[in-house]
Amino acid sequence: MKRQVLLFISVLSLSSVLGQVSYSIPEEMAKGSLVGNIAQDLGLDVKRMKSGKARIFTRDSAEYIELNRERGVLLIKERIDREALCGQTTPCALHFQIILENPMELYTVTILIQDQNDNAPQVLYPVQTGGSLVAEMVPRSADVGYLVTKVVAVDVDSGQNAWLSYKLQKATDRALFGVGLQNGEIRTIRQVTDKDAVKQRLTVVVEDNGQPSRSATVNVNVAVADSFPEVLSEFTDFTHDKEYNDNLTFYLVLALAVVSFLFITCLVVIISVKIYRWRQSRILYHSSLPVIPYYPPRYSDTLGTGTLPHVYNYEVCRTTDSRKSDCKFGRAGSQNVLIMDPSSTGTMQRIQSEKSILDEPDSPIEVRPRLLSVPR
Repeated sequence: MKRQVLLFISVLSLSSVLGQVSYSIPEEMAKGSLVGNIAQDLGLDVKRMKSGKARIFTRDSAEYIELNRERGVLLIKERIDREALCGQTTPCALHFQIILENPMELYTVTILIQDQNDNAPQVLYPVQTGGSLVAEMVPRSADVGYLVTKVVAVDVDSGQNAWLSYKLQKATDRALFGVGLQNGEIRTIRQVTDKDAVKQRLTVVVEDNGQPSRSATVNVNVAVADSFPEVLSEFTDFTHDKEYNDNLTFYLVLALAVVSFLFITCLVVIISVKIYRWRQSRILYHSSLPVIPYYPPRYSDTLGTGTLPHVYNYEVCRTTDSRKSDCKFGRAGSQNVLIMDPSSTGTMQRIQSEKSILDEPDSPIEVRPRLLSVPR
């Protein structure tokens, strides 16, 4: 039954197609984007599309396009990748039919997919390997125009987006090699001499013609030598040059940062100590506190001839309830002072009474000043 229906629809599509319409859209449109107003373009009423149960009939394009009968428009159902859909085939298009019932009507729709520059060039040769070294040999006897190698690249886009151009970005000696703009051929542009370095590295940029342009880079190693042993001895550490240079730069920057930090830290510490000491000296200089000298106990006069201490303090007291000879010590009552008599040959001691020992006026005990002769 299904085969008969499909055969009937195929015959009907060949004999009674009432109209056709075509659209052109770019690839990679977002899901739900508008393709076109199919009802207006075909001259159909939206009510007719609803009553006729309009639908899309196709074998391979239904998953990309959907029909909204409520609005009478075609929408993007899934994002379209032109390269995955058509590859390098041009033009790339979607073909399907719009079918209506009661009465049966058939309309043909064609949607052209425009290529977008969404792919960068891919380098096929020379192969970029991470572990092994690939180098092209150039003899020192090579003349001008000697073909060193050829960079081969492709772009999966179509049209002008797939047109590629080649440019020499960096080179150990830019005056020795050149790259063909259209074909990617690397040739010598002057005579090779004995002064040229054995190790030569070229960086080639491959660009497409899209808007905006996309690019890819490839490194080409060239050995200028006449024998393989010479190349082997010179290229032993060629693959490690970049890594070595990167590590050396990192360590140099790190060492510079550490030395600068230590220098600044030491400078700040020294300045802080200097400021602290200066502030302490200013505080002591402006202080108004008196300076009190310290004399150790039993300090002797080293300038005189005497041997006794400067001052002796005594307290003499009697008991308050007895007239006996019992005594007790209290606060200072007298002071002994050593003086020098310039007219005498000895040292005189004068005892000066400052107050009475007893508070009672009839106390029998008195303190009388006496003069004692002290032998020299």
